[in-house]
Amino acid sequence: MFNLFRSAPFVDERLGELRRSRGGWRGTLVLDGTVSVPLVVSGSRRAPHPEALRMARAVPSELPAWRPVIERALFEHYTPYAEAATADVPAIREPASVWAHTRVDYVQVAPLDGPLTVEIGYRVAWDEEHTLGARLRDGRLVELNGSVLAP
Repeated sequence: MFNLFRSAPFVDERLGELRRSRGGWRGTLVLDGTVSVPLVVSGSRRAPHPEALRMARAVPSELPAWRPVIERALFEHYTPYAEAATADVPAIREPASVWAHTRVDYVQVAPLDGPLTVEIGYRVAWDEEHTLGARLRDGRLVELNGSVLAP
């Protein structure tokens, strides 16, 4: 009986199958040609939002251009942890070195604080209690949110 209210899967030629669950269209996104991460795209019950789909499709090709600004923001987030000098904090000497201590947890394309935004959720070795959200609009980092919840 409840299948009557369930949205049919949506198949995108580049993103594959997306299924509606918990208010978003869920699937996976391949980054760097090898890493598959959860993807959540906003939309109605009938289908994902067309612009959100376009933005999600662009993430793998845009990510290399975004990396330098994201790594600087991650390094800035890391610095106070390093200055506290706890034993659990890895030694990171330059922004480009953050990647060895970082993994992508998810990618979301949704209206965050208004307009559609790409949010890349990062788990980092120096802050195990939080997921950091790199939020990008129009190819620009608008914020590195220090504590986000996976969608």
